[in-house]
Order: sequence, then C-alpha cells, then structure tokens
Amino acid sequence: MMTESYKWPVSLPDSLSVKLDDTIAVLTLNRAYKRNALCDELVLGMQVFFSSIPAHVQGVVVHGAGGDFCAGLDLNELKETSVAESFDTSIIGQRLNDTVQFCKVPVISVLHGAVIGGGLEFAASTHIRVAERSAYYALPEGTRGIFLGSGGSVRLPRLIGAATVIDMMLSGRVYEAEEAHHILRLSQYLVDPGQGLQKGIELAKRIAKNAPLANFAVIQSIPRICEQDPQTGLFTEMLMVGIAQGDDEAKQRLRDFLERKANKVQRHSQG
Repeated sequence: MMTESYKWPVSLPDSLSVKLDDTIAVLTLNRAYKRNALCDELVLGMQVFFSSIPAHVQGVVVHGAGGDFCAGLDLNELKETSVAESFDTSIIGQRLNDTVQFCKVPVISVLHGAVIGGGLEFAASTHIRVAERSAYYALPEGTRGIFLGSGGSVRLPRLIGAATVIDMMLSGRVYEAEEAHHILRLSQYLVDPGQGLQKGIELAKRIAKNAPLANFAVIQSIPRICEQDPQTGLFTEMLMVGIAQGDDEAKQRLRDFLERKANKVQRHSQG
C-alpha cells in the first residue's frame, strides 16, 4: 500500500514529493504550474534524491504532477546568462542524468503530456520508460538558439538515432507517443492515459523481486559495455557473470529453479 507521504532521509525541495509503495519510491515532479519545467532547485533536489536512496528502497518510479511529465528547461533561468553560468546549468543537468543512469536501483519514468528538451534528456537517462498515449516529444533547442545541455546529445542518438535527433533539433519536429513507441522505440511500454503510474509501479515491483545484485549488475554494466570495444565488453561481461553468480542469493535462486521450487518463464502483458 502506498504511503500518503514519505520523509526522505535528507531534505528535498517543495518541487519534489515522495511516496513509498512497499520497497518502491514514487517520486513526483511538483511544478505543475510550470509544466514541471526544470529549474536549478528541482534539478539539484533530484540530484540529492537519487544520491541518497536508502537500503530498503529497491526501485524508483518518477512521474510529473498535472498534465505533463516535463516541458524542459525553465527558460526564465537562461535570460541573459553568461557563458560561465550556462556551463554551470549544463554541469548540474549532466551530473543529475549520470546519477540517474548509474543509480544503485532501477529507475522507471512514466511519461505523459509534454516530454520536451531537458525533460526528454532526463527520461533518456532512466532505465525503463512507460509512455501514456498522451505523451509527445520534442527537442526545440535549435529553434530557440540553444543546445542540448544535460547529456542528451550523448544518450539520445544512441537511443533513437543521430539523424532523428538532428531533425528534431533543427526542424522542431514533434513525435506523438504511438510513433515514438513503435518507430523510434523510445519507450518500452505504451499504455492508455492515466494508466502509466500503475504500470510503472507494477514493473518496479516485479523487478524488485530479482536478486538486488543482479539488478545492480544490469544497470551498471550494460551502458558501459555498449561504450566499450567488443573484446573489452566481453571481458566486462565475464567479470559480471562471476560477480552476479557468486552472490549467495543468486545461488539459492538457481537451486530453487533446479529443484522446481521457482516458476518457469511466463508471458507478461507488455502494454
């Protein structure tokens, strides 16, 4: 049962709220009046959140209050900034998304309404994306005279292709949820409006049933292996096999399966 509210171990700004559903932390972006646009307070608050996950939390589901996930960077914070100040904004955004990508537990984003600019960069750093059919995606940086600044120019071309990112930035093209899901494979799950949070929590709980070290190995090693040359990647894979299979819980799970105490793989509804 989800708590009404949950006091995080460290102080978070009012632009964020946390609830707990068993071992799953549900993080809400609470700037609905600004379409959850990213300001320094919100980004730094999320940095604190993802850097201070307590041991009993086995997964995070993040979503936006109101009608949008995140409409990108709050451009009011860019008015007449110096080069040095723009560097600072980029650094805190890049640091946050690195922290999310290499979080100690799996992170699932629930996307609805606007997922634009920095909001899409943030979503790209999460491990699983559940999109509601109301979601739409854009990278309008080129039309506004700015550039991706939170790691999106690194993650998004790997996720949806460099040509797609270039087109979105230069032309302002907007992708609807269906097209982005079926053609770009931007989201792994697509659900009806209002069903995203339930699906995200359901997935997070399913994933939390895995051995924690196995989950950690997946989210820490796969992104790094993708960046390595093949031989180095194979060596990293070999190391992760030894680490994961050497865990006592993994050994017990294997024994349970061989002794027919654990269920075989079953079909799940993919959404």
